[in-house]
Amino acid sequence: MERVAVLVMEMQRGVVGDLTKFPELVEACARHDVTANATRLLQAARQAGLPVIHCTAAFRPGRAGSHTANCPFIVSLLKDPRHMLEGTPAIEVLPELREDGDLESRRHHGFSPFTGTSLDMTLRSLGVTSVVALGVSLNLGIPGLALEAVNLGYRVTVVTDAVAGMPEEYARAVLKHTISLLATRATAADLVEAWKR
Repeated sequence: MERVAVLVMEMQRGVVGDLTKFPELVEACARHDVTANATRLLQAARQAGLPVIHCTAAFRPGRAGSHTANCPFIVSLLKDPRHMLEGTPAIEVLPELREDGDLESRRHHGFSPFTGTSLDMTLRSLGVTSVVALGVSLNLGIPGLALEAVNLGYRVTVVTDAVAGMPEEYARAVLKHTISLLATRATAADLVEAWKR
């Protein structure tokens, strides 16, 4: 029997909220009503009894475990010693998306929510066989989540109107040419309706 969990990727104040360093990503989220669609979807998931897990990112003080020169984007992020620092408001999940009872899986390295975290074990302990993914970004996080989830044996659905990336034409291409090969694509309304049944 299929058991679904919802994975919310990096919908944090320092990524797409009031403390962001990525204004273009915030604008992309606004254009597509990502936060509003995510809010509706998460409310429906909770009402249907589905676990909601916020997959968050943070750096430890001193960047312990994150000092790496193997990725240009991480190298650029590490130039700001305060960016997404553990214990700061920037790593908090957007308040409109968080509710008591939600779980959180935090990573301190890389771009996938599975590598170096207990996310897979948490999902398996909950009996989850299928994940619904939303959040940011279509540049790195969502494709990484989908690919690793598939590799671990999960079925994946990506919520097309609760994800964003930049630039716009690239994000659309990722949904069409990459996500479609890994996952089912559905809108928030599609899933809300299915979970009501």
